[in-house]
Amino acid sequence: MSLEILWLALLGLLLAGYFVLGGYDYGAQMLHPFLRADQETEGTGGNAALDAIAPFFLGNEVWLVAFAGVLFGAFPHLEGTLLSGLYPLIVAILVGLVLGNAAVQLRRRARSDRGRRWWEALIVFGGALPALCWGLVVGLLLHGVPRRADGSFHIGLGDVFSPFVLACGVAFALLLAAHGAAFVALRSGPGTAATARRLGTGLLQAAGAAGGLALLLTLLGAGASMTNRTTSVILAVLLTAALAVAWWAARQGHRVRAFVATCGAVVLLVLLVGAGQYPYLLTSSAGAGLTIDEAVTDDATMKILTGFGVVLIPLILAYQTMSWWVFRGRTGRRHPSYF
Repeated sequence: MSLEILWLALLGLLLAGYFVLGGYDYGAQMLHPFLRADQETEGTGGNAALDAIAPFFLGNEVWLVAFAGVLFGAFPHLEGTLLSGLYPLIVAILVGLVLGNAAVQLRRRARSDRGRRWWEALIVFGGALPALCWGLVVGLLLHGVPRRADGSFHIGLGDVFSPFVLACGVAFALLLAAHGAAFVALRSGPGTAATARRLGTGLLQAAGAAGGLALLLTLLGAGASMTNRTTSVILAVLLTAALAVAWWAARQGHRVRAFVATCGAVVLLVLLVGAGQYPYLLTSSAGAGLTIDEAVTDDATMKILTGFGVVLIPLILAYQTMSWWVFRGRTGRRHPSYF
């Protein structure tokens, strides 16, 4: 395996890890108004959704920082092209992150009911905006964007608000909301878990409907532009199966299986973007795309980065494993209410 393929796989791993771990944060933020009453009846004095994600909240953002570091270091040409073309969406994601993180930590400091409602609205907004924008980014990467004569990619409003990209954005946001519901059900007591499971089943159905629309648009020639069609079909079938298993498990009350299935669906979506378009990292709707050979850095830099990666990536994995072990179990009596 060449260093280019190794670092591309690592880039995908970090993005998938961020979508899985940061994704349930977004989902829990979007759902927290619907779970507040159940948490109060269980007597913990907090909020069901926020208490579930509290021990991991800011730590999950490490995966995004690591992903950005690999993108800047190992694939500078992709970073320069991608971020410049997606600048409005990247800014919107960062705005959502800042507002959501601040609102989660400041909601209890509100001195009036009106002030708390404003903070809680910002919590929902801070989860929904990044989830939707990341879905739009995934849709753009699947669909392809026009490439200029100088090699840069130009993304206009017409590209972002095309039916296929919007369907992908909505489907991804709904999937992350369902993923958050599965995580809250896994971490909470019986009353809250039942409510979260009911929310999750409805969200999975809605996500499946939006994903079905994206698939229909692809079949009609107005959707995804995949280089490896056989691989893409296999991954799409597996993604559909993961959604179906998650829905069935949530309906049957199998909380662990439902959460594992939503994790699998998120990971498969990242694989669909990467493996389905290999050797292209960016596909173009007008001409040739950007290949891995064009995007990767030079060999000397790659070897230096490999030395750092051998040390840093295991540290990230060890930290994440430790935090999950320390804060294992359900919220309530075992763990305090942080937010």
